[in-house]
Amino acid sequence: MTTAHRRRPYGVEAAPYGFLLPAATLFALFFALPIGYAVWLSLHKVRVSGLGLGSGARKEVWAGVENYTDAFTDGELLDGALRVLGYGCIVVPVMLGLALLFALMLDSERVRLAPFTRLAIFLPYAVPGVVAALLWGFLYLPDVSPFYYVLQKLGMPQPDLLDGGPLYLALSNIAVWGGTGFNMIVIYTSLQAVPAEVYEAAKLDGATPLQIALRVKIPMVAPSLVLTFFFSIIATLQVFSEPTTLKPLTNSVSTTWSPLMKVYRDAFGTGDVHQAAAEAVIIALATLVLSFGFLRGANRRNKQEAAR
Repeated sequence: MTTAHRRRPYGVEAAPYGFLLPAATLFALFFALPIGYAVWLSLHKVRVSGLGLGSGARKEVWAGVENYTDAFTDGELLDGALRVLGYGCIVVPVMLGLALLFALMLDSERVRLAPFTRLAIFLPYAVPGVVAALLWGFLYLPDVSPFYYVLQKLGMPQPDLLDGGPLYLALSNIAVWGGTGFNMIVIYTSLQAVPAEVYEAAKLDGATPLQIALRVKIPMVAPSLVLTFFFSIIATLQVFSEPTTLKPLTNSVSTTWSPLMKVYRDAFGTGDVHQAAAEAVIIALATLVLSFGFLRGANRRNKQEAAR
């Protein structure tokens, strides 16, 4: 029997599965199992008999899709989704536009103090979201904000950023301030990977720096833009810490301002974990469908451009 036909020892064949075992165990314990438990909870409900007193007065029974039906017909959940939609229409384009602009500026040959500027733009991302919301929340309060003091001394109007329509701008500002730096680093890293010969060829053809940015750099970093847009959409759908942190500072933020806030209220406020689980599953499925649809559309467009 030749060496090629010799059977490998059992330990060698099982080695790949041994390397995968820790990751598979963590995936099952902290991802698959919680999702499965949430789905199981969403398909049950608590039935109360009599006054709800006694050991057998509260029973967990099969509910089927009843919790999902209640969630889809819940006006508070729908209103929260619409608020998040308006919030995302402000955050995503502004944040990605600033990230792209800063990345292009840092990639310019004339930029000075690039390491310091890059760190200064990225630094807000290192601040935890709750801390950032608290910092900006106190800057929005007229009684303690230095901005309102300056406006008062200048005799200028002092808008209430924590009430009505300006509340969307206030919340969006916190997200843009904290997330622009991360997206800028992703796009800037992609720009650094572009070969210098591409820029030199564009210069030899007489392209100006603006033309190089619009016709060379931006198309070259299109995959990074798709990736940052994808991450931004997911983060927008899961907005929770900013409105929750600002809620004690204003009456304009309700306990159901965003869908995740309603899930939190139903689970820990009213104690209806089964209804909260159904709402969480719906939010997860909506995020999955939107993300998958966006990525599929982006891949289809890339294939069409590559075929031209």
